[in-house]
Amino acid sequence: MRGTVLLTDIGPEFRERLLGVDPSLTNFNTAAETYDAVVIASLAAQLAGSNEATVWGPYVNGVTFGGEACTTFAECSEVVAGGGNPDYDGVNGPLAFTDPGEPSVASFAIESFTEDGTIDEDAREFVQAGDIDDAATDEGPAPAAPGTTGAPLVIGSLTPQTGSLAYQGPQQIAALTLAVTDVNAAGGVLGNPVQLNTGDSGDASTDTATQTADRLLQQGANVIVGASSSGVTLTVIDAVTQAGVAMISPASTSDRLTDYADNGLFFRTVPPDTLQARALADLIGGDGNNTVGILALNDPYGTGLADNTAADLISDGLDEDSIRSLVYDPTAANFDSEVSQMVEFNPDAILVIGFEETSRIIEGLNAQGIGPQR
Repeated sequence: MRGTVLLTDIGPEFRERLLGVDPSLTNFNTAAETYDAVVIASLAAQLAGSNEATVWGPYVNGVTFGGEACTTFAECSEVVAGGGNPDYDGVNGPLAFTDPGEPSVASFAIESFTEDGTIDEDAREFVQAGDIDDAATDEGPAPAAPGTTGAPLVIGSLTPQTGSLAYQGPQQIAALTLAVTDVNAAGGVLGNPVQLNTGDSGDASTDTATQTADRLLQQGANVIVGASSSGVTLTVIDAVTQAGVAMISPASTSDRLTDYADNGLFFRTVPPDTLQARALADLIGGDGNNTVGILALNDPYGTGLADNTAADLISDGLDEDSIRSLVYDPTAANFDSEVSQMVEFNPDAILVIGFEETSRIIEGLNAQGIGPQR
């Protein structure tokens, strides 16, 4: 059993800095993406000379390519103060946003497991997908005069503190706290400290995100970092962007968001599912599998990643009839029907795209003799 995870080799220094904020952290997934979202918004606001997202939004893409390379807010801020153009290569590596405001390249970890069922970090392999040549070329408008001051930049967050992605919450909050601390230690934005208001996003089964987004807007947020779930992001994106506020997601990967009518105010520091699909197809095909079953949860992330992976497998030469895709309800009492259909199909490989319910699906597959323990 192996799988892909959106993960960059962040190195021990960044991990230790996060642990300095929250010593209880054991998972660092999406932390780098969260940290970079804060830095990018801060640099764009300083370049624009305004905390208003409708003003600094056009500068976001240009922060990530061209110009003078820099790896911290402090370094990039010096470039801006000198009248230069920063190319922020963050904790997550070179970002090089495309025109829609998302990475043109991405790092994924291929994870496998030890005999006791834990992730084998020693066997972890990092791969890349995408092409940096797909990055945008428009650097944005001419920057404001160096040293321009203005109203404080207010950052809100839709962080999963409850729900199916709650395991990402602690590291995202730690990354937000660390990033804001670093920005403010380097002089802040527009002559003022950046302000941070955090909030729970819940998941797509609740209206928690809607309530939190309303509160953050009332508190004067200029940008909201989040949400993690693509389904949650799609629930609140209209209310946020139509209010003239930006969103930068560290984890929403649905390709529906690439061309979404967002008034130029939605960005993400994670790649669209089209890139993870490529990594998955390479993993599946590299193992020599000729028939593939796909079980995907019924939400924009699950169905989008399933469709893109199947398309990549077919483009790689797999026959369409050798792939069977099933969509399941993640809140179902059991997944017996889906498991039975996989037993009937009996593929060489089974791809499961889901959240915490994945463990129950795998247990069902194992019980029927077609899971990873076969």
